[in-house]
Amino acid sequence: MKDKPQHPDSPEDRSGIGLLRKPVQWLVLIALSAPLAIFFEIAGIPAGLMMGPMLAGVVVAINGGTIRLPRIFFFGVQIVLAMMIAGMVSPNLIDTFLSRWPIFLAIVLSVIAMSTLSGWVITRMGILPGTTAIWGSSAGAASTMLVMGGAYGADVRLVAFMQYLRVVFVATLATLIGHFGGHQAMAPDSVPFFGPFDLQAFALTLGVGIGAGILGRLLRIPAGSFLAPFGVGALLSLTGTIHVELPPWLLATAFAFLGWSIGLGFTRSILLHARRAFVPTVISIVVLLAFSGLLAYLLVIGLGIDPMTAYLATSPGGLDSIAVIAASSNVDLSFVMALQTARLVIITLLGPLIARFVADRA
Repeated sequence: MKDKPQHPDSPEDRSGIGLLRKPVQWLVLIALSAPLAIFFEIAGIPAGLMMGPMLAGVVVAINGGTIRLPRIFFFGVQIVLAMMIAGMVSPNLIDTFLSRWPIFLAIVLSVIAMSTLSGWVITRMGILPGTTAIWGSSAGAASTMLVMGGAYGADVRLVAFMQYLRVVFVATLATLIGHFGGHQAMAPDSVPFFGPFDLQAFALTLGVGIGAGILGRLLRIPAGSFLAPFGVGALLSLTGTIHVELPPWLLATAFAFLGWSIGLGFTRSILLHARRAFVPTVISIVVLLAFSGLLAYLLVIGLGIDPMTAYLATSPGGLDSIAVIAASSNVDLSFVMALQTARLVIITLLGPLIARFVADRA
């Protein structure tokens, strides 16, 4: 007789930190996150409030942690980050895109082509089962690729591993480049962490963000929970209709939640399942990052773009983590967001079609 399948969170499957009650696991996560975030901030590393919790989340997850950030919290994180960026963009965001759209389109399509080639090579070499590598290598729109890959018979766990490992690599490399390349984290505002703030403007900011986020999801806009509040908030902010008000403690909480949502995804079971694919995945990510770096270099020498701005603009996702790093650095935020938004929309629209086309021939 076959053994009865066990629930992933059953006591028999738990070990390490997973043996602790979930409230205790959260306390362990917070206890690890706080000193790491403080250290990164003192060291002047961009987005230290995100990178510290992300690293702590990875440590907890690979040591058996079973906690996960609830989806409603991640929705709130996207709202807060979208409205934060909306209040920071300059009026030339649309002009930046319209004046350089051929370059943006060429960069996005080049990154898509390189990521698709990497997935095709891994698939043809038989390293991963079926078409998993093609969906996992797609440069962006991770949630879309998970759904499409699962419907197409790919191993969803491996697709998730490949997608989110790239996010960790991109975010880590961007922070290192920002730190050692002379782009120190922006000096914090003089506003006290728990100081007074405009309650009416704060309520209006959250109201606009939540309403636009829900609308974006209902209309099935690609990454609608982020892009819809970002678009609506930027429009209202630039026209002076609203003043984006987000207290420092809320932004710090959103950064930490984003880091946790990434780090806690690297569970021990997923890592064990993906151990055979680890080296090929890392190689494909390094190749894609090197290619993105080449594109950034071309932007620097061709258009005179600041190196850090060029790198963040050409990085292959994720949009939310790149937005946090860009907002924490002295870069051209409008240029970064214009190219990253274009990449996300194009990869969401064309990515599944391209992946399916290549998968049929792989």
